[in-house]
Amino acid sequence: MSTQLKITLKRSLIGNIQKQKDTVKALGLKKIRQSVIHNDTPQIRGMIHKVAHLVTVEEIN
Repeated sequence: MSTQLKITLKRSLIGNIQKQKDTVKALGLKKIRQSVIHNDTPQIRGMIHKVAHLVTVEEIN
């Protein structure tokens, strides 16, 4: 079984550029403190890297 990532939105999107807002939306996050679970893939890691200041990430085995 592959590793999964729990991604939680911790900061507001107000004042951020549209690309970052679109990235957070593509991750499936809409509200602060909302969490989603994704498989650990290079694409998801890249998206997390772009909005690292807005989210927290935990590994789930």
